[in-house]
This record gives sequence, C-alpha cells and structure tokens, in this order.
Amino acid sequence: MPCLQVRKNPKTTNHLYNDLAWLWPVWGDAADYADYCRHVTGLIRQHAGRRVSTLLDIGCGGGKNILNLKKEYTVTGMDLSPVMLAQAKQLNPECAFFQGDMRSFSHDQTFDAILMDDAISYMNCRKDFEVAFRTAHAHLKPGGVMVVTADVTKETFQQNHTTTTPASRDGLEVVFVENVYDPDPTDDQYETTIVYLIRDHGRLLIETDHWILGVFSLDTWRTVLRETGFGVHEGKYTLNGENYTTFTCVKS
Repeated sequence: MPCLQVRKNPKTTNHLYNDLAWLWPVWGDAADYADYCRHVTGLIRQHAGRRVSTLLDIGCGGGKNILNLKKEYTVTGMDLSPVMLAQAKQLNPECAFFQGDMRSFSHDQTFDAILMDDAISYMNCRKDFEVAFRTAHAHLKPGGVMVVTADVTKETFQQNHTTTTPASRDGLEVVFVENVYDPDPTDDQYETTIVYLIRDHGRLLIETDHWILGVFSLDTWRTVLRETGFGVHEGKYTLNGENYTTFTCVKS
C-alpha cells in the first residue's frame, strides 16, 4: 500500500464565489437570514444617532441579507466577486451594487448604516482587519451605525468543528461539509475546508474549497473598533444554539 501524501500548505481557493457560485442559492434561502436581519435592524434602531434610511452591505455575497433589509432601508451592496454581485442583482434588481475590496473601496456616497457580516472573516491579519474597519468608518455618516458579527473569536473557536448541511433543489442534491482547523493557535489565522458533494439527478461530483480566515480575541475586536473611532456596544446573537458576539458601532 502506498504511503499517504499530506499537503502541508493546501492552496487557498474561491470556487464558491466563482465557478461554483451557482451552488449559493441552494445553500439556504433568504428566509433563513430574516431573523438575523431583524436583529440587525433592532440594533440600528436602538443605537443610531441619526435617522437611518440608507444602508451599505459590505461583502453582500448573493444578496440574501439585502432581500430582507431592503424592506427597511435603501440598500447598496458591495462585494469583491462579480459572480456573486450578479446573483445579488438578480435577486434585488431595484438595489444598487458595486464591486470593491472591503479594505480599499472608495464610494462617492456615505451611508446612515453599514452591515459587515461574515466577510470580515476573510481579513486574516491584524493590518487588514484594521484597514477594513477604517474604510467602513469613512463611508459612514456621523451618528451612523455599523453592525458587525464575529463568526468566531479566540474564545469561541472549536478545533476540528465540522458541520454538515444537506440541501436540494430542482433535481440537484448537495451536501456541504465544512471543517475548521487551527494549525497554529498562536497566530491570528485558521483554516476552513469545505467539501461539496454534488448530485445532479444522482450523478456525483465532488469539489472542495480551502480558505485561510482570521480569528481574533474579543479584546482585539474591542481595541480595533474603538481605535477606529467607534463607540462600541456589545451583545449576543443566537443561531441554532450557538452564540455569536455582535458589535454595534456608532460613529461620533
């Protein structure tokens, strides 16, 4: 029997946001995001220092949050992936969208509110983490609110945590298997590996993604947000029995 060959540094891929983006509509409906969006709008109402009518969704992906948020606000979406932006536009044709990097985008409009959902996880070093928040701060009006939720922190990370999500639509059956692993707990990064078991009318196709994401302590979150110039309110959001820390950040 041949020896198992182990790749020490798997290559980062982005299939889900490019050639496999057609899977994204299958992985949960916009209705699955409605409760989180109600949580977000509640925090905005509670903490905003101004009337909120416009909202920027940074890292909007396929636009599922926007489908819920546009009931309350005039929403603009931004994402790095043109393929995901195309999906978001199709789902929300009345909304404005633009392509950009959350670390460096520049838009001629400022907003009353900003949502920065799980896209912040892709900031996998302290410098990028800080720059992303500074860029968001620059696009927020005084008294405006940014809501951002930490997927994981140093305190909540679970080594080798694995989730399995089955989904189906129109003869397409997909199982999304997601595993997180931190090979070096002393740094600010961890690995997410996703295996896609795709059956199109029973015919199996297996694809994978591998991402290097950022994981920071709660103290780092608090420090960076306050040094950026935000007043910070900290709370919890619970989904499927798991608690996530949500930061509501007000620009003075």
